[in-house]
Amino acid sequence: MRITILGAGVIGVASAYWLHQAGHQVEVVERREGAGLETSWGNGAMIHVSSVQPWAAPGIPLKVLKWLGQEDAPMLLRPSAVPKMWRWGLGFLMAARPAAYEKGSLANLVLAMESAAAMAEIRAATGVQYDYATGVIKTFADQGSLDVAAAAHLALAPHGLQTEVLTREQCVAQEPALGPVAEKIAGGLTFPQDEIGDCNKFSQALAAWLEARGVRFHWNTTVQDVVLKGGRVAAVRVEADGGAAELPADAVVVAMASHSVPLLKRLGIAMPIYPVKGVSVTLPRSAWPEGPRNAILDDARKFALTPLGDRYRMVGLAEVGDDDTTPSPRRIGMLTRGVASLFPQLANCEAMPGAISWAGLRPMVPDAQPRTGPTRIPGLWTNTGHGHTGWTMAAGSGRRLAAAMTGRNEEQAA
Repeated sequence: MRITILGAGVIGVASAYWLHQAGHQVEVVERREGAGLETSWGNGAMIHVSSVQPWAAPGIPLKVLKWLGQEDAPMLLRPSAVPKMWRWGLGFLMAARPAAYEKGSLANLVLAMESAAAMAEIRAATGVQYDYATGVIKTFADQGSLDVAAAAHLALAPHGLQTEVLTREQCVAQEPALGPVAEKIAGGLTFPQDEIGDCNKFSQALAAWLEARGVRFHWNTTVQDVVLKGGRVAAVRVEADGGAAELPADAVVVAMASHSVPLLKRLGIAMPIYPVKGVSVTLPRSAWPEGPRNAILDDARKFALTPLGDRYRMVGLAEVGDDDTTPSPRRIGMLTRGVASLFPQLANCEAMPGAISWAGLRPMVPDAQPRTGPTRIPGLWTNTGHGHTGWTMAAGSGRRLAAAMTGRNEEQAA
């Protein structure tokens, strides 16, 4: 089957890998000059089997409303966004009900564990290098917060999640960089299934591996429309420097993150994705050679600091209502001050030589359940809406998609 994938972020490239492995003829259309250059570029660099719970948790909608318009809020909802996203907001409220939250958490955990296994298969089969490592610690400022989080994570043990509770002393033993600031933490959690890795490097390395094996990537090419004939997918209309063209296809996969919405809307399909802006700072590890060798997620200060090869990546904060991918100096400053409140060595790190400030748009759906599967249009599929879990779920979502598309094709052939 000729399959054209729209988008070469980590979701699109992972989809291409599994579809290629299933024996399909695969092409990928990407408006940028390479893979993983937008939402996949500057994320937290962690594959979080432990942190796939929906943001729509009980009590969160009220907190978000209290933070409305507050520039220093960890999740900033701009008042201008409210009229445009009321329907999405209702979905968020429904997803925050306890039963819906529990169901979504378990479904995401299953996919995340599948994805971790799928990533291991890709590493073994391809040898791609992307600063893969292990070692993730979540720290807590007080015993009460640690106890609540430990109980919530340990409750998922019957479903396969592995969690270890650490005392303050055990945190320091596992991560010596916490020694000088041990009085600021009560203890922590560590998750053996979590991994570290550069999503951008992975996307580019896997795309190169696929290109060498016959998968065609159309770089610097913009998707104009999906062409239907007889009510089903027939081609993709694109535009590049060479002009307009149509790429014949038996099936199309829309994996364009937040940009999936307008394309699908033109085809009469509503996709409940809203872009949620996140920021990160990447800096040379030489800025603090003695710094953490484990990824540190700090519960109270709402940041993550990840050692990533010869760099550090720090992430945090969410903003609804600003679709501009220009990093806000104010939000970047908030992030780095939060990191420096635990690790003073990184004060004003955004101004250090070699530091890169970045912002990207997470494609959020209200219930945090990725939209991976067929649409009502024959031959048109989606793999999008992963929100904050795109890197975590990319390999598993791609494998699920390939299995479903291959199975559907075999049924039609029979």
